[in-house]
Amino acid sequence: MRMVSKWRLMAILAVMALVAGACGGSGTATTEAATTTAAEATTTAAPTETTAATSDRVQIRWFVGLGAGAQPEQIEAQEEVVATFNASQDQIELLLETVDNDVAYDALSTQISGGNPPDIIGPVGRDGSNSYAGLYLDVEPLIASTGFDTSRWPEATVEGFRDADGKLYGLPFASYPSFIYYNKALFDEAGLPYPPSEYGPDGLSTYGEGTEWEGTWDWDKVAEISAILTVDGNGNDATSPDFDRTQTVQWGFSHQWVTLLFAQGTAFGAGTTLADDGTASVPTQWVDEWKWYHDGIWNGGWAPSQEQLDSELLAGNSFSSGNIAIANSHLWYTCCIRNDDGTGKDFFDIAVMPSHNGTVTAKVHADTFRILASTEHPDEAFQVLTYLITDAALDLLNAYGAAPADPTLTEAFYASLDEVYPQGVNWAISDASAAFADVPSHEQFVPGWDAYKLRMADLESALLSDPGLDIDAGVADLQEDLTAIFAEG
Repeated sequence: MRMVSKWRLMAILAVMALVAGACGGSGTATTEAATTTAAEATTTAAPTETTAATSDRVQIRWFVGLGAGAQPEQIEAQEEVVATFNASQDQIELLLETVDNDVAYDALSTQISGGNPPDIIGPVGRDGSNSYAGLYLDVEPLIASTGFDTSRWPEATVEGFRDADGKLYGLPFASYPSFIYYNKALFDEAGLPYPPSEYGPDGLSTYGEGTEWEGTWDWDKVAEISAILTVDGNGNDATSPDFDRTQTVQWGFSHQWVTLLFAQGTAFGAGTTLADDGTASVPTQWVDEWKWYHDGIWNGGWAPSQEQLDSELLAGNSFSSGNIAIANSHLWYTCCIRNDDGTGKDFFDIAVMPSHNGTVTAKVHADTFRILASTEHPDEAFQVLTYLITDAALDLLNAYGAAPADPTLTEAFYASLDEVYPQGVNWAISDASAAFADVPSHEQFVPGWDAYKLRMADLESALLSDPGLDIDAGVADLQEDLTAIFAEG
């Protein structure tokens, strides 16, 4: 158990003693905005932005920051939603608390352990929800008592939020399928066909049909054309013996904010590290992907290292920089392919996911809002939750860049994206990719979730920074550590 105590300690510091979370009520919302640093977040519950309590109504605090919602334009949209709700009735005052994602977990954990938790959190996906497992309110009794109509969503979509204990801790709101973003200008410059725009039978697609590049659209094909699309400062592409990866100015491929190796590995196929006997077993296809990507960084040179990702050329947002030809990401990334004035960049379109060994996997993120079981006002909190996922849904979905779980909102949602990106992006690919969602989800809960993520992040850092990394040895150590983390829970 070489490093388990390290990961357990780090996870405890990050989550701030959640055992205290079942105690205490909603408390009173902070009335002044406070700037929160990472250090401050562990000692104060003050959010980055907070709407002030102004009346004797029942106050419901809505905590934002575990997922989307902390960008300036998103905060503005959320403030408008809050103002509309508060003006629509005189019984509840909704208070918005927004915290930067980097410190949101620490801030929320501090509120919970201090007996001052919010009533509602979200939008939050499986990942963020896992950090607070066991602290949510079952909404099924409230659905029954209020007669709230869930038929607007497919039954299977609703059931996807039912936990292993049989309780329903959330309702559908947003879906973020993954797919390929590509830079049309860089493909045109290289004289290469664009990636395929339709899934074929069983999801398998052909690249460059009728051209010299024709072949199965799989991850090997991505590596092949990524090498051509990678260029150094002397104009040599990565297929040239004169190519100098230390002078790269344009890369063929990058995982765009697909953080942590369990997410990245899922490009090669769905799986889980938790074996039936409670030990850890890393899926073979994940290891294959990690080796593929490590080779692309350090040998092929067609994917950027961490140092290159942090460079001025890629500026922490690699695809949006215009210097990446192909990126794997989710629909939520539409938030961030924009100019400084908020207008959309027009150099890209989207394409279908490549296959691996004859299987396509397009992992999906799904966001919802959750009520903490500690709320003193469950009825009012449920009224707010249902407002957020129905009346306010389209405004929030547009702000978050998320596809609606409610099929009746889909057309209007993509029309709003077209206003930002008028080049005619093929959004139909996003909906089509949902059919190839990862089962089990890469964000499926495992015991010791926060320690699990930290341990995965350690190996991810090595993959992006160490050209001599022995991945097989790293995986063996990872499995040993994860087995102990799972045992500790």
